[in-house]
Amino acid sequence: MKKFNLFKEIIVVAKSDFLRAVNSAKQFAIAYDGTIVFEPFPPELISIYEGTITPSSPLSTNLARPLGTMLGDSYRIVEDEDRILIKASGAWQNIIGYNHKRALYDDTSGDGIAEFADKNLEAIGWHATEFNIGYRDIVDQFEAQCDGVLLCIEQEEPYQFSGLGFVTDLQQAQQLAFEYCAEAVKEKLANDEDFATLTKDEEEAAEFFKAR
Repeated sequence: MKKFNLFKEIIVVAKSDFLRAVNSAKQFAIAYDGTIVFEPFPPELISIYEGTITPSSPLSTNLARPLGTMLGDSYRIVEDEDRILIKASGAWQNIIGYNHKRALYDDTSGDGIAEFADKNLEAIGWHATEFNIGYRDIVDQFEAQCDGVLLCIEQEEPYQFSGLGFVTDLQQAQQLAFEYCAEAVKEKLANDEDFATLTKDEEEAAEFFKAR
């Protein structure tokens, strides 16, 4: 997966596309790659802004509303000839709200990842916890081996991380998660004394992963 760290990345948008969207008075989104998208938004959209911008009133004393103020105070905008350059890290809480419903997993809280949005992956994750395999363990496999985007804010000193994960091929992620967990469960059954005798829930999980 590609890490798109909003602390470091600059979103580049064609000025003409942006102004066309503003003047349309329609609901639109700016994708993380700088593309302008109008409603209805596709399920694969990863946005850094969603909304409708009201153009300046014709009765305003200003001849033109400053382009740099149109997205609000949370965004930093620089005009560069026919482009606008956007720094969006300050709008992270809004960006979480825009994308949470489309993300496969949410790692934006200090509590870690609680669930997967996909029901098949959630079943895998839920059964895996019986063998002390966490959601983060599974997500590490996605981030290392799957195509997709990890939209995040991350800084090193002091360390801070908050992210939303999106995979391109959900079926691949399901297969990868199942195979990883099945192998881990088999290893624990063979070598971990804590699982020499299984509870009912552990038995069910072992059967789910075809490990017995």
